[in-house]
Amino acid sequence: MRLTTKSEYSLLALIFIARHEDSGFVKIEDICIKYDIPKKYLEHLMMVLKQNGYTKTRRGAGGGYKLSRPAKSISVAEVIRLMDGALAPTDSVSKFFYWETPLQKEKKIIRLLKDIRDYVATTLEKASLADLV
Repeated sequence: MRLTTKSEYSLLALIFIARHEDSGFVKIEDICIKYDIPKKYLEHLMMVLKQNGYTKTRRGAGGGYKLSRPAKSISVAEVIRLMDGALAPTDSVSKFFYWETPLQKEKKIIRLLKDIRDYVATTLEKASLADLV
């Protein structure tokens, strides 16, 4: 598993929004300034997060972004899967994005890679946005 900027920026934005939950809606400009994220890129990512039920928006002077669900109910794993796909080191051991690979011919390496997948997935599933605020 290797995170792309899609996952990294999405997680940073969601953490920022969770951290400022008591302040109401968060402006995208504030997130961009804090983490030096290009605004157009973050707008695209925020649209994906909104379409998938992680954020809600409000227009106008008091508008911006807010979490749609409590931060404690959003796992790091689900955000990474949304943005980058599988947490597994190879497609042939992925639970959600399975695809055959040449490695399947060797059962011992598949067992090792499944152990790695399970460790990474379990760790990231246990970690919520609330844990990172």
